[in-house]
Amino acid sequence: MSAPAIWPQPDGTPLACREKLKVLAENHAELAQVMQDAFEDAVLMGVDEQAMRRIFTGMVEALESPKRRDPA
Repeated sequence: MSAPAIWPQPDGTPLACREKLKVLAENHAELAQVMQDAFEDAVLMGVDEQAMRRIFTGMVEALESPKRRDPA
C-alpha cells in the first residue's frame, strides 16, 4: 500500500508543505503495516476476510474528527 500521490485539503488543493507530507507518508506507512499485520492475524485465526474488511471499514467510519469536537 503506497501513500497517495496527493493529500487534498478541504478546498481540493493539494497539501504542499514538505514536513506535513513527510509526516503523512510516515503515518500512512505505519498504519498500513499495522493494518496488514492485524488482518493477517485475524485471517490466520479463522476470521472471514470480508468480515475483517467490514470491521476495518467500520473503524474508519467511526473515527472522530478533531474539528468536530466541542471545546470543554
